[in-house]
Amino acid sequence: MTAGTAGAAHTQRIREFKMPDVGEGLTEAEILKWYVKAGDTVADGQVVCEVETAKAAVELPIPYDGVVHALHFDEGTTVDVGTVIIAVDTDPGAGPVGEAPGEAAAPAEEDDAEPQGRQAVLVGYGAAPSSTKRRARKQQPGVPAQSEPVTAGLQAELNGHSAPAPAATPAAVPVAPAAPAAVVPVAERPLAKPPVRKLAKDLGIDLATVVPTGPGGVVTRDDVYAAAAPAEAAAPAAPEVAVPTAVAPVAAFDAARERRVPVKGVRKATAQAMVASAFTAPHVTEFITVDVTRTMKLVQELKQDPDLAGLRVNPLLLVAKAFLVAIKRHPEVNAAWDEATQEIVYKDYVNLGIAAATPRGLLVPNIKDAGAKTLPQLASELGELVATAREGKTSPAAMSGGTVTITNVGVFGVDTGTPILNPGESAILAVGAIKLQPWVHKGKVKPRQVMTLALSFDHRLIDGELGSKLLADIAAILERPKRLITWG
Repeated sequence: MTAGTAGAAHTQRIREFKMPDVGEGLTEAEILKWYVKAGDTVADGQVVCEVETAKAAVELPIPYDGVVHALHFDEGTTVDVGTVIIAVDTDPGAGPVGEAPGEAAAPAEEDDAEPQGRQAVLVGYGAAPSSTKRRARKQQPGVPAQSEPVTAGLQAELNGHSAPAPAATPAAVPVAPAAPAAVVPVAERPLAKPPVRKLAKDLGIDLATVVPTGPGGVVTRDDVYAAAAPAEAAAPAAPEVAVPTAVAPVAAFDAARERRVPVKGVRKATAQAMVASAFTAPHVTEFITVDVTRTMKLVQELKQDPDLAGLRVNPLLLVAKAFLVAIKRHPEVNAAWDEATQEIVYKDYVNLGIAAATPRGLLVPNIKDAGAKTLPQLASELGELVATAREGKTSPAAMSGGTVTITNVGVFGVDTGTPILNPGESAILAVGAIKLQPWVHKGKVKPRQVMTLALSFDHRLIDGELGSKLLADIAAILERPKRLITWG
């Protein structure tokens, strides 16, 4: 058997499964748990590990039959999408696996040969076939382009194999460093993570003109800041008189009594989303306190209704319905701001998000087309949504496309708050605790069930008058719930 034949046979025998994109363009995922180990027999479709992205925990099935040859990463490791995480020997009966001649270069060739065949990605997700090829790394000014053997060796090392011996090359020919002005944007899309792309967009920097310094030619935040620095900053500054400045205090740490937890997964995504929302959308928050005694009586009556038997009926259900009816009366609030086109997008559907506290962190799944659902349908989906979120089984699709959100801080005994908008949405309603309080009712002070609502909205989309009318209508419905019929 020739070296080329042996290498091809080895490549076909050892199949490598790469980390798929399991959630709408996410760039990385953490391996939570392996269900197999080296030497275990696996079958096509068998779940081999569970990973956590910034949006959800997902189980990954293997698309091969065979025996696990190697696990490339330990549990708790964060892996970039497209990186090989497990190798499977698809022909274990052929004897021990040996390193075939030319094996190191095989994975690079396989990436080019397999785009039209089956890809090791989760069903329903993954990159388009054309994106499976690795983009060419943009040449930096003054640095000679890598030769083909060097590229093959680098690819081999990334795949866990030894690099092939470099072939003899002719004497090096001096290459004049390229002038800075000769940088030409490449036609292909530069490699950069979403936060870096957002930073470049905010600073008005074309990523194609940025020299990458990250691993594999990835543009980093520092690269963007370097490109944004004014040209005159490089010129020697005029001497200035030294002015004594106060030394910044250094934070003190007591390592023996402190714990450090890496920011990743849902917590990392939530932090990034809240910062982006708080400093992008101008927030306005308004409050109203309302007598919900009649609503609480209606909740008790609905619990006895045979049409709602087995469904979860609580005050949140009627608050959600009141919110939807109020939006129907003021459809202009159901909109989104498109920064790229400088347009307001008005939506004829309402995907109602429900903020849920889970062991994995804050999740905001949403009920699709909630405005078109009956009360029993809304109760059913609301109960299923909350249960699924608490079990950590919410899918990425269930958390995308929301238009408005409800956050129920009242379950923690809190009266109200100033909630931050879910990115891309126009409004969020905070529902406070329902408490027995003295209230003027029919000219007399009586104990009544009272709650406070807080509505935060994007002031680019919703003017103060419109936001006030929306919140007043929600309160009016909860004060007299028969308006669910007359207004709905």
